[in-house]
Amino acid sequence: MPTVLISDKLSPTAVDIFKDRGITTIYEPDLGKDKDALLKAIAEVDGLAIRSATKVTEKLLEAAPNLKVIGRAGIGVDNVDVPAASRAGVIVMNTPFGNSITTAEHAIAMMFAVSRQIAAADASTQAGKWEKNRFMGRELTGKTLGVIGCGNIGSIVASRAIGLRLRVIAFDPFLTAERAQEIGVEKVELEELFRRADIVTLHTPLTERTKNVVSKEAIASMRDGAILINCARGGLVDEAALREALDSGKLGGAGIDVFSSEPATDNVLFGAPNLVCTPHLGAATSEAQENVALQVAEQMSDYLLRGAVANALNMPSITAEEAPILTPFVTLAERLGSFAGQLTESGIKGLRIEYEGDVASLNLKALTAAAVTGLMRPLLQDVNMVSAPTIARDRGIAVEEVRREQQGAYENYIRLTVITERQERSVAGTVFSDGKPRIIQVKGINLDADFGAHMLYVTNEDKPGFIGTIGTALGEAGVNIANFNLGRKEAGGEAICLIEIDGEADKAVLAKIEALPLVTQAKALNF
Repeated sequence: MPTVLISDKLSPTAVDIFKDRGITTIYEPDLGKDKDALLKAIAEVDGLAIRSATKVTEKLLEAAPNLKVIGRAGIGVDNVDVPAASRAGVIVMNTPFGNSITTAEHAIAMMFAVSRQIAAADASTQAGKWEKNRFMGRELTGKTLGVIGCGNIGSIVASRAIGLRLRVIAFDPFLTAERAQEIGVEKVELEELFRRADIVTLHTPLTERTKNVVSKEAIASMRDGAILINCARGGLVDEAALREALDSGKLGGAGIDVFSSEPATDNVLFGAPNLVCTPHLGAATSEAQENVALQVAEQMSDYLLRGAVANALNMPSITAEEAPILTPFVTLAERLGSFAGQLTESGIKGLRIEYEGDVASLNLKALTAAAVTGLMRPLLQDVNMVSAPTIARDRGIAVEEVRREQQGAYENYIRLTVITERQERSVAGTVFSDGKPRIIQVKGINLDADFGAHMLYVTNEDKPGFIGTIGTALGEAGVNIANFNLGRKEAGGEAICLIEIDGEADKAVLAKIEALPLVTQAKALNF
């Protein structure tokens, strides 16, 4: 029978689930804090159940030759090296929806705490001061709440806030006008949100795009006396800029549950006026912890005993019988989605996926889920094959599947079209007999390219000398070209370059390419 190590504190009921199903269970709730002891204990186990204290590094994975699955009781996997786990063949599961209500309620509680200065008033009163005139609060009713990130948690916050008679405006790249109307919020751009909101609350994952989204410049554009709430991720806020704004009175207060470095035993924010801090308590209720613990125990048991995969971040949810046939197409669908997602910057209204030829006769659930996952992952890193369709539905993104018999030269063909508020963009691909996915069409322009680890997507005018110009520019920037693919609509018309390069292109390289004559757009793509 398989063995599971639980290295963080988990509900006794979850421990019982493993044992009742015949799984050998080692419960060492403090082991995650002892790196050396964990390295020794991990050697013989098949599964590792964790919360946030255990850090799953490449070194730890190398010490676990028998490890098959990691289960995170919670949504965030910041403490797991998912790429390293993938390379080691280890499935990483999370529980994406178990603590949504709890986190949303904490954000609402923070709004009250800051608006009414509850923490400071409590300390003063218990010190025997009775400073009634000192703590003049502000009502929430009638104020404007700006929600950054209106997914599962953000939409719950919006619903609760509307019930409290706040006006709610929201920014989310995936939020459509129809979905905004459905949940009762006004969709706005980020700059307008900062400018209009009395209270700003964050509910977005930490990515390269969202890091320091509340910057010094953003804070300067906010209303004087506005309040900031962060119960999402540390790193979304420039903490030094926030401290300066609180000290100067530019902002009227802040409620912070997450920090750029945790545990936050020392932080630039500590001691700032009208600051309420909590030690990452967003998911810390008995109900939420019970929910995610039971869910992760069930998921891990199902996989170890029956091979069933659920809520995996690095593996599609498909049966063992389907896997050999579906896996190459799952890879193609996910990469087509990722291609489109990395190029999409406006709100997504819909997604149309056309399956033609042999692939149209397959079970398309995993393929469509893979395409949606790839599309959304550039902005929502914690999305997986199971949660992606639900997240898309919650955001009002209509997903359409079209099946057709073979019409063209390819035995199998998948075309993905993203419908945004501004345009439609399509990308198509196929799987050749060697099992490798290929890009064969972008925006109706035919070409043929591999999905390289690092690529440049360049749109340009088709004029003589362009290929030499871009090759020279990349050479001068020290970028080596591994593969070059070009397609065009017609002679002298719009053309697309897909250039596979050795290493990731930085902003300076992209700026150099965009500045070239004939270039209309340049983007870095990573697969």
